[in-house]
Amino acid sequence: MTNFSVKSSLDSPLFGKTVVVEGWLKTRRDSKGGFSFLEINDGSCLRNLQIVADKSLENYDAEVVNLFPGASLKATGELLQSSGAGQNVELRATKIKVYGFCDPTSYPLQKQRVSFEKLREVSHLRARTNTFGAVTRVRSALSFATHQFFQNKGFCYLNTPIITTSDCEGAGDAFHLTTIDLKSLIDAPNVRIKAEDDFFDLNANLTVSGQLEAETYACAVGKVYTFGPTFRAENSNTSRHLAEFWMIEPEIAFADLNDDATLAEEFVKYLVSYVRENCSEDIAFFDNRIDNSLCQRLSDTTSTDFTRVTYTEAIEILLRSNTAFEFPVDWGTDLQSEHERFLTEQEFKSAVIVTDFPKEIKPFYMRVNDDNKTVASMDVLLPNIGEIIGGSQREERMDILKKRMAELKQKEDEYWWYMDLRRFGTVPHAGFGLGFERIVQFCTGMANIRDVIPYPRTPKNAKF
Repeated sequence: MTNFSVKSSLDSPLFGKTVVVEGWLKTRRDSKGGFSFLEINDGSCLRNLQIVADKSLENYDAEVVNLFPGASLKATGELLQSSGAGQNVELRATKIKVYGFCDPTSYPLQKQRVSFEKLREVSHLRARTNTFGAVTRVRSALSFATHQFFQNKGFCYLNTPIITTSDCEGAGDAFHLTTIDLKSLIDAPNVRIKAEDDFFDLNANLTVSGQLEAETYACAVGKVYTFGPTFRAENSNTSRHLAEFWMIEPEIAFADLNDDATLAEEFVKYLVSYVRENCSEDIAFFDNRIDNSLCQRLSDTTSTDFTRVTYTEAIEILLRSNTAFEFPVDWGTDLQSEHERFLTEQEFKSAVIVTDFPKEIKPFYMRVNDDNKTVASMDVLLPNIGEIIGGSQREERMDILKKRMAELKQKEDEYWWYMDLRRFGTVPHAGFGLGFERIVQFCTGMANIRDVIPYPRTPKNAKF
């Protein structure tokens, strides 16, 4: 007797063999002939396995006919070819063990269709739906593909700290950590607290990026990548923002912006190709139910070179378009989502890499170009998503780095270790950050970023 998943039972059926399959009930249909059709799913694939339960089963009347969607069970029986429409395999049960019943009057997934907004209120159950089961499998595949891509290229996987004292982006939107009872300060406003009273004896935050720490290792072992959670205390309650999300951040020594852009394009194409090959059933589901342009868009991404334009060229294109954008287009301002989507979906009809942004709108660590107006930076834009990657060649020249830090009011003494990389054997190096949830969105067609992470954290929402 062999334990089979639903996927293996359907894809590689051993007809005539007795197997064991476990899962959760999707539907039950009773026949007047004295048997029931049970469809179960265990999350291994989108499809369900049909189980034929005969009234001769010892627990048929007491348990089987009282099973409702959501119930969990183990079915033992013989795999047979099915004559039913839309299926070629079924399991003829000789034994059914019920692990847990499910009350149909209170089970929130009892209805055929529940809105994504409503499902966010039951995040602990939504993975049982077809859509979120598929999202989970695609997300898992993209995680595996990420490690495979960088390991195959000789990168070292690096765990950068989640607790840090650096802001990196300098935007001031980090979550601050403290062990001090803030409520006691509110109740007793005259109490004086010193920095040394706190756990770390200085200001500590949840990381907004592992980039700066990754640079230290790239400048020692050559090529590294991080893949972990990051946090932004940005009060943006939109379909594009999360307070907690995952970032993939490679750093490469002895590299310039062109090397960085080439790696980014290769990486995105690898991820999309991997998902198309290994999650074809789920991708077809998303194309049918969520976004019927998904399959074509993914195919185009892997088969078409990414267009490369400078920021200045992109601004000129947007101005010439005579499009009534909500946000005005002007050299020196950052590109908005509507501008990014115009470039990818209307102007070039491909993924786009925009380079050389004005230095005034970029962080201190980006390498200043010879024009002294722009930095060696890049944004990778994808159709239907907009920006998915931000990166740059890092400023390796000590004198210019110091000048940039002064311009942006960064304190040198807080980055002494970062400056050491320029003092002791500086090298040209570059890197980027890819927002993991955004690539999951791109590969599934899901419109809201809250629906591609298991437990979304947003302003005023940190519960299940």
